[in-house]
Amino acid sequence: MSMEMPIGQQDQKGFMTGYLEALALVERLHRLLLDVIKDEFERVGVLEINAVQALLLFNIGDNEVTAGELKTRGYYQGSNVSYNLKKLVEMGYMHHQRCEIDRRSVRVRLTPRGREVRDIVASLFSRHAEGLEGKGVIDIEGIADISTALKRVERYWTDQIRYIY
Repeated sequence: MSMEMPIGQQDQKGFMTGYLEALALVERLHRLLLDVIKDEFERVGVLEINAVQALLLFNIGDNEVTAGELKTRGYYQGSNVSYNLKKLVEMGYMHHQRCEIDRRSVRVRLTPRGREVRDIVASLFSRHAEGLEGKGVIDIEGIADISTALKRVERYWTDQIRYIY
């Protein structure tokens, strides 16, 4: 007698294995992205800010936002946004100003120094995009497929948070 799983269970186990591998890859890629940014800042001699802070400055760009908007707009994924904002203001990378309408709320924007950091990250990402495409690592269709799949997972997870509990 064979001890094999029925086809449906094999498919489910295979999907679960692939799903767990994809989750681990997303986590590794995020950590690797931070390492790449850190290495770039060491190369150009900017040592006072960390990779998370540099990525935050890049994501804010030319926008003026509140601390709460940083997460809702997807600019910042960490749990210690207040700490990083405070440090970036203290180091002169960001301006902060109380909102005229809601005095409890603080709006932030980049200073010229913060825009320099944003530009370093933008240049790094531009070089990476050129290298990935130029060396045939991935083409525009591949990037589009990855983005579409990740957005679908993001939407599914968001729905789980909002509607399951």
